[in-house]
Amino acid sequence: MNTSALIHLEQLTKTYGEGDASFEALRGIDLSIHKGEFVAIMGPSGSGKSTLMNLLGCLDRPTTGSYNYQGIPVQCLDSVQRSLLRRHALGFIFQGFNLLARTSALENVELPLLYRGINRTQRHAMARDALAQVGLPDKERNTPAELSGGQQQRVAIARAIVTNPTTLFADEPTGNLDSKTTTEIMDLLTRLNQQRNITILMVTHENDVAAYAQRTVHVIDGLIQKNRSNSPHNTPVLS
Repeated sequence: MNTSALIHLEQLTKTYGEGDASFEALRGIDLSIHKGEFVAIMGPSGSGKSTLMNLLGCLDRPTTGSYNYQGIPVQCLDSVQRSLLRRHALGFIFQGFNLLARTSALENVELPLLYRGINRTQRHAMARDALAQVGLPDKERNTPAELSGGQQQRVAIARAIVTNPTTLFADEPTGNLDSKTTTEIMDLLTRLNQQRNITILMVTHENDVAAYAQRTVHVIDGLIQKNRSNSPHNTPVLS
């Protein structure tokens, strides 16, 4: 086992269904990710990358193999224990933002803090700080309908970082955004990675977006086909 890795997978598999109807989504994944890395995960539809992200995000359990997160054997955890690990160590960013429609930006960002039982005054202060970190200190009273797509994703990022997670999981975080806003969101994620040392795992179909990461992992037919470091670069130009 690679004990220095934040995340370490050995021969991870995931099978859905049984018998003739079974489908092997992951067929033996070996992967290590170190604290502070920014890793892009790519692959065609049906490749297994979303299944891999669900397992890494403790949203599902593998069929066989091992998954260690900071030395914790995640494959041995029950649903309550996985929920606690998500609550205290992980943050999630989605393509569709997943904001509560009739709720202010501040209240959306506060939501994870409610689950932690943090009092109202502290929740407000932490949520305001998170909104300031993503460049939206003046939008706390706005509902999602009153915000642009890029602003909605910034609120979603604020919600993901308000608990000070060790790791962020970003599932197509720029999929609904134009190229200019994509650049802004990717610059923000890069700053969070570099300045706060947050480990980021990002699923994307876009090579230009993956270029922001330090490393790109290509998943095809349930296996890692490529695992390469990205060349040092300035900010990628998005077409």
